Amino acid sequence: MGLLDGLRRVLGLEAEAAATRPADPEDLFGMSTAYVTMAAELGFEPAGTAALCFSSVDSADFADAVDEVAAILEAGEAETGTRAEFRADRHGYDWVVLEDDDVEDLVTSVHFAADTLVERGYGSRLLAALFAFRRAETTLDGDAGDRPLYWVYSFRRGAYYPFAPTGEHERDDTVEFKLASVLDGELDVEDDEGYWYPLWPESRRGHPWD
Repeated sequence: MGLLDGLRRVLGLEAEAAATRPADPEDLFGMSTAYVTMAAELGFEPAGTAALCFSSVDSADFADAVDEVAAILEAGEAETGTRAEFRADRHGYDWVVLEDDDVEDLVTSVHFAADTLVERGYGSRLLAALFAFRRAETTLDGDAGDRPLYWVYSFRRGAYYPFAPTGEHERDDTVEFKLASVLDGELDVEDDEGYWYPLWPESRRGHPWD
């Protein structure tokens, strides 16, 4: 199963039908405290990257809404330094990729982008928000290597889940369960593990947000 099928199944209509609560962009602000716990209790530091994924509509009004998001983020860059780039993956999904060493600015920017689409009547087009973290792990030969970890917020489920890839198509279940246990309460963690979908790279070029 590729990225396209995964987004459709786990972050799409099936997820929405099975959701136990509606999504709310305000949930994104949970990351403003969760990242502190991630560093203090789990040894993960913010990687300075976040992303918002949505599916487009072929209409002038939707294009205007996206332009409004771009204008808001461009204005915010002058104030906070948060850099935003719009990208499309090969499956037709759109991504707003944000970079900033300040997690609070990243959270605020993702929220602004998502909330703007909701206010313009396109909340149903929102699929996921991602926040990236890294940990320094000492290997057997003494070298330290960065290992990525992501918190994914599913707009269709109204919940977060952890994704800890360890290879091209491998993940660290132990770390994911640990994160879910520690962060449950600060974040509304998805309790159905069937919706903890691994967002593998869509191609050798990597993820759309890399």
